[in-house]
Amino acid sequence: MKLMPCPLNGPRNIQEFVCGGEVHVMPDPRTVSDEAWASHVFLQDNPAGVVREWWCHVATSYWFIAERNTVTDEILRTYPAAEVFAKRVEFAER
Repeated sequence: MKLMPCPLNGPRNIQEFVCGGEVHVMPDPRTVSDEAWASHVFLQDNPAGVVREWWCHVATSYWFIAERNTVTDEILRTYPAAEVFAKRVEFAER
């Protein structure tokens, strides 16, 4: 059984998780072109080697970041998203 170290729940069976894709900087939603936004949402680099990815522990809906080697499929590190993203992005004014 392969385990994933969840930052919130500790080591859990890898089958309890879902990958949400690469972590990359989001363009400003108020000024970005439709083409650049579509590229951000739908296109991924898919490099061989170490990448940062969004992962979700499905049972608790907890999203976090994992560094994973795509060649060996080894999970190198997991950590809360707050380590990378310090502030919340608002998409529409209230």
